This record gives sequence, structure tokens and C-alpha cells, in this order.
Amino acid sequence: MYAIHSRVDVTRYLYWDPRTRAQVREKLIERARLTRLQREGDALVLAVVLRESGELVGEVNLHWASREHHQGEVGFILHPGHRGRGYATEAARPLLRLGFVDLDLHRIIGRCDGRNAESARVMERLGMRREAHLHENEFVKGEWCDELVYAVLAREWEARPSI
Repeated sequence: MYAIHSRVDVTRYLYWDPRTRAQVREKLIERARLTRLQREGDALVLAVVLRESGELVGEVNLHWASREHHQGEVGFILHPGHRGRGYATEAARPLLRLGFVDLDLHRIIGRCDGRNAESARVMERLGMRREAHLHENEFVKGEWCDELVYAVLAREWEARPSI
């Protein structure tokens, strides 16, 4: 996890800066407690591990944003050395199923920095559509940043072609 969270190129478009070993240890302890989605506000963070080697290459998460509005949010982080191979898409797809089937969510969103074309492509491969390009809506790391918002509805997810 440190090999991923300590990298400037990983955290460039995230809200947090590269983490120290101690910060990664704290975050790992915190995430180890996130084992199920029982109520609004809960999040589930899963490791993305290569089947062949057991190497940790990233993480995916699902946040249950609203019970009343049946909404969630999906996210992912991948080590740069493993990008472009479909791992983020493959790992995030079961979280969409979990959200729509098990939690009965109506809508799941994903967000990324407007400059993060790789994350935008992952969300598009997941069947999400771009709903918004918010210009200079957040001040992050000393600069105004654009944000892209993607979403998919349960009925759209159910109607997707089998993969």
C-alpha cells in the first residue's frame, strides 16, 4: 500500500498528498474496519491484487452516499505500473453489482479531476456516462481544479451487454 500511496504521480489528482509509512499504516488500520455496507455513510475498500503473484496493485471502493435517494459512489486507485490493463475496470465492476443488486441503489456516481483522462476512461468502460464538467469548482493543492462527474443508473446497468 505504501508503494502506491507514497507516489506523487498517484496522488496528483487526489485530495491528499503522498503519505508516509506511518500515515499509510494508519489508513490501513482504518480501512481494515470497513468490511461491510450496512448503512448510509459506510464505505467498502477492497484491494486489487494480481491473481498470479498476489501483488497489491491498487484499490477500489464503494461509498453508500444516501439511503433515501439510493445513491452510491465508486472510486479506484491503481499503481501507475499497472495502469492500462483493465484492472481498475475489472475490480470496480463487482462493486457496481453490489451497489445495484445488494444495496438496491438507483444511481452510482464516480468523480475525478478534469485532467485525469485515465480515470474518466475507466468510468466510461464501466458504462458510466459523463453528466457534468464542473469548471474550477474546487481549490485543491493550491490551484483551482475542474471536476468530471460520471454516473450510471440501475436500469442502465441492468441493460448493459453481458461481458
